Amino acid sequence: MKYTVFNTDIGWIGLLGSSAGLLKATLPRPSHDEAFGMLGDRAGQAVLSSEPFADLIERFRNYYTGHKTTFPDNLDLSGATPFQREVWQTLRLIPYGETRSYAWVAGSINRPEAARAVGQAVRKNPLAIIVPCHRVTASDGTLGGFSGGLELKRHLLHLEGNSFVD
Repeated sequence: MKYTVFNTDIGWIGLLGSSAGLLKATLPRPSHDEAFGMLGDRAGQAVLSSEPFADLIERFRNYYTGHKTTFPDNLDLSGATPFQREVWQTLRLIPYGETRSYAWVAGSINRPEAARAVGQAVRKNPLAIIVPCHRVTASDGTLGGFSGGLELKRHLLHLEGNSFVD
């Protein structure tokens, strides 16, 4: 496993990856140490190296300056349940600058009654931005929850050109 921590215009990001793909990407944190801490215990067993993440680091920096960016990276979802994997793969289908509801995600995976379970899977997403959980909103038109806080969610949607107002 390898990890890196780097700075962007809005804070420090931590990345952790295995030979199979990305395991973790943090939301922006105020310090290097906090971003590293958000990577979890597995980062302590990983080797510091920005080399495998060079292109991804550049794309994150572009994203956080408001440029349309894609994240087609390989993901290592081996620690996820089959349901979580299904939800997270569906989130990756939400286009840049758009939002979808938890109910839409549930319907997309043919489990229309599972909107709450979708919400729990979204909450456990370890790959912020790459798996764009910030693009998921409540069915009633509100922003819903977000692990980075609603102000950051608004900011991310604004960066993507989405005029969503809560």
